[in-house]
Amino acid sequence: MSRGLLSAAWSLWRTSLRQDRRKAVTALVLVVAGAAAWPLVAIMLRVLFEAANAGRPVAASLAGVAVAVLLIAGLTLGHFAHIAYFELSELDVLHLHQELMDATNGSAGMAHFEQPEFADKVRILEEDVEQLRVGLQAVLTGVGLAVSMTLTTAVLASLHPLLLLLPLVAVPPLLAGRRAERMVDRSREASAESTRRALGLFRLATHAASGKELRVFGLEQEVRRRHGAFWQDATRRLWRTQAVASLVRMLGQLAFAGGYIAAVLLILRDAVAGRRGVGDVILVITIAAQVNQQVAAAVGVLQDLQRLRSVYQRLDEVHELVRAGERADRDEARPAAAPAASPALPAVPPAAAPAGSPPPERLRDGIRLVGVELRYPGGEQPVLANLDLHLPAGATVAIVGDNGAGKTTLVKLVCGLLRPTAGRVLVDGVDLADLPLPGWRARIAAGFQDFVRLELPARRTVGVGDLPRLDDEPAVRAALERAGAGDLVGQLEAGLDTQLGREYADGAELSGGQWQKLALGRAFMRDAPLLVVLDEPAAALDAEAEHAMFERYRLQAARVAAATGAVSVFVSHRFSTVQLADLIVVLADGRVAELGGHADLIAADGLYAEMFELQARAYR
Repeated sequence: MSRGLLSAAWSLWRTSLRQDRRKAVTALVLVVAGAAAWPLVAIMLRVLFEAANAGRPVAASLAGVAVAVLLIAGLTLGHFAHIAYFELSELDVLHLHQELMDATNGSAGMAHFEQPEFADKVRILEEDVEQLRVGLQAVLTGVGLAVSMTLTTAVLASLHPLLLLLPLVAVPPLLAGRRAERMVDRSREASAESTRRALGLFRLATHAASGKELRVFGLEQEVRRRHGAFWQDATRRLWRTQAVASLVRMLGQLAFAGGYIAAVLLILRDAVAGRRGVGDVILVITIAAQVNQQVAAAVGVLQDLQRLRSVYQRLDEVHELVRAGERADRDEARPAAAPAASPALPAVPPAAAPAGSPPPERLRDGIRLVGVELRYPGGEQPVLANLDLHLPAGATVAIVGDNGAGKTTLVKLVCGLLRPTAGRVLVDGVDLADLPLPGWRARIAAGFQDFVRLELPARRTVGVGDLPRLDDEPAVRAALERAGAGDLVGQLEAGLDTQLGREYADGAELSGGQWQKLALGRAFMRDAPLLVVLDEPAAALDAEAEHAMFERYRLQAARVAAATGAVSVFVSHRFSTVQLADLIVVLADGRVAELGGHADLIAADGLYAEMFELQARAYR
């Protein structure tokens, strides 16, 4: 649901009140007082000139003092207000950053991250969130303008009824400014993809990690060329729109200029005819000038409020995209009937627990995928289609297949990161959709190929794998030993207290293999998981290190299988480790192409045997 200007302004004001009510109210009072001072200056100037013209020095002197005081108030109160709301603006930005983080992580699943529309809106929001630094100023200025315009209208009404039309000629520039801002906003939406791609290429060209390949393969010029093409496309769109928007704003201002000139001429005509005094002429010139300034300020405030509205509107849209993904999960998932018993996939046992129950303490049947299909938003073909698979309790399961076969997608499904668009994922007969996801994920130990490089002290980089034991040094060391990274601690200057990452002046930078060892340690922090997942866990390790790691992994898998009946799933391209799994799942085109143990699959002389032979030949 989109928000209007007043709704966006009210949302920001409420946020500011929550941050610091005293500072917010102080800023509002100062801004309103400063805005009200300017119409009063015009009135006192009228009194001053009329008193001087009538030969009343005392009245003229008092009016002069009042003018001086009001001028000081008008010029300084806004600056004092800035002191009050500057810190509030910073807090408002931090608050919206937090709200954006909450929005993007507001779903148990990750389907929304697969949508380009979601990525574009988040990218624009990341830029526009800084709008809140001037958003509060716009809100306060808008209130001040409302007060000063009310006073100005009252003064104009006292001079001549026709002058009441002067505020009306402020409407064209306001409408023109609003239309121009909408044009610019639509242009930014249209150019968001090109901008996102240009920024991606910029990061590619400026990061050390990609610098090696760019130079070795001579890609520097190509990256710069593509970056320039995307940036020029975005800039060209925005420049054309800004030019047209500026013309629209100028036409609105010209309409007001005509009304301004007419108002001054009306009073001058009365003054020449002797129906007005010099004070009235001074008053109308001053007030008309103030109306001009008010209109210009109102146009600026309107633009700021429109951008503020766009921030909240896009934030609402991000929330809606996340909710839409969850609704699609619920609406599209269709219950699949239990398949008939077969040697490859025995009959699905009845649910061991009602919906909403916590995960079992121990797996007895395992995890089943029944008639599973998954289609990413906007995708023409499903990533997984009509997939039936049983991952037995206590087994080590290897998933293999060509790139794009659906291996990582399968891992995301059993972790509950994605929900199938059709079919069911069952945990001991209970649909995973009916289990509390936080409870299920608390029983998962996982290490992913695209692991996170958490720039924290080394102890916490590993300890976050089991938050209740975040700073438990014996548990962290035990997890690192299970991951084969026990020797890494001795290589760090301050041991587990070493700050990691170049974001800190004293942070230690690690190699890719060292970062992956820490990620594996993080994966082994939980002692009693029901599901252990390692997705390409040794991508940054050499073959010998991977073999040693897998031997430790087998010991870990046997330990948790005995304790909880856990299923241990790993994805790997190295068949020297794959062949040691209890069950090997071969995926092709989103389906289970083959299933069985290493010896059986070799004897079947199918896809697995072909892939195994190709890799083995490379090592001969």
